[in-house]
Amino acid sequence: MPTNYEAEGNVLLSGVSFNGPEGAPGTSLNWTGLFSADDTSGTIVDQDDDGALDAGVDTFPGGTFTGYTISGGDGVEYPVFTDGAGTYALIIPNATTQTQVASSGTSNDFQSETSDTNVYLCFGQGTLIATPDGDRAVETLSMGDLILTAEGTAVPVKWVWTQTVATRFTPADRLQPVRLRAGALGDGLPLRDLVLTADHALLIDDMLINASALVNGSTIDWQPLSELGDSFAVYHIETEGHEIILAEGTKAETYIDHVGRRSFDNYAEYIAHFGTEQSFVEMPYARISARRLLPPALKARLDGQRAA
Repeated sequence: MPTNYEAEGNVLLSGVSFNGPEGAPGTSLNWTGLFSADDTSGTIVDQDDDGALDAGVDTFPGGTFTGYTISGGDGVEYPVFTDGAGTYALIIPNATTQTQVASSGTSNDFQSETSDTNVYLCFGQGTLIATPDGDRAVETLSMGDLILTAEGTAVPVKWVWTQTVATRFTPADRLQPVRLRAGALGDGLPLRDLVLTADHALLIDDMLINASALVNGSTIDWQPLSELGDSFAVYHIETEGHEIILAEGTKAETYIDHVGRRSFDNYAEYIAHFGTEQSFVEMPYARISARRLLPPALKARLDGQRAA
């Protein structure tokens, strides 16, 4: 995540209440109206430069991040900031486009840290996932299908999350998927070009590394927006636990609930089927979210692939 996230404005929330103590785990924010659109440009600042929005730390002019985000009709999670005096502002790319957010509703549950205002942890369409019967495109998988972990164990798919991302509503630097060219990681991996969203992690050298942290401007780079059209589809696989699977032969993580499931298009169907959301224990690997945190040896190896 860049240190500064530009936004064109904000919309104030009215009738704000909470279903428990504000800022407590499991608490959500409720609002009954939107008003006072302000299309004055502003900047969200990642104050501690950790690649995440932190509640009470990261700022928008006049306020700090609350830890709550609200799902828009375009699939984007918009952050809520507060001035600490009872005013809550929803930060959106075009503040006059209030139709992207319901006039009343409930936010996601409180998170002290969220990986970005727009949360995408997904595979691009056509990504081949290893299964006991051979590779299958991620969009063809469904609940109950077996996929292979990196250790060769067959595990069932619990859910395939889908999301349609509208390019016109999302800042380009967080929207663009990352494309790893075939062989970009060395040893012939990935086997084909692999497209991931920025915060989807690959397991490399026993570290979970977000795709955006791997970008080297050559063999690993942002997919141009000109190739994406007005919208594009992304997919993420949930299993019963946090697993490492093979995508284009490369070790990649399955869904982990760092962010609520509400941002996905098929959230309502999930709740209708399962009735509730499951929490996960993350696999015990260090997670790298920014390129500056890459070990020098790995960075040199990636740059070596670029030079080759």
